[in-house]
Amino acid sequence: MEELLTIDELASYLKISKHTLYKMVEKGKIPALKVANQWRFKREDINMWLEKQRRFKP
Repeated sequence: MEELLTIDELASYLKISKHTLYKMVEKGKIPALKVANQWRFKREDINMWLEKQRRFKP
């Protein structure tokens, strides 16, 4: 089963504020899905997203 992270867990993992994370979600800048009207994040998707972010930065 895929591991799903909450807003709190992902904000802590990325070391950013929940407010910043909510803004990223609203702008579609980070992979997210809604479960029972709450945002969730697949750890595997987040790790792939992070890898892509590293590749595109000089």
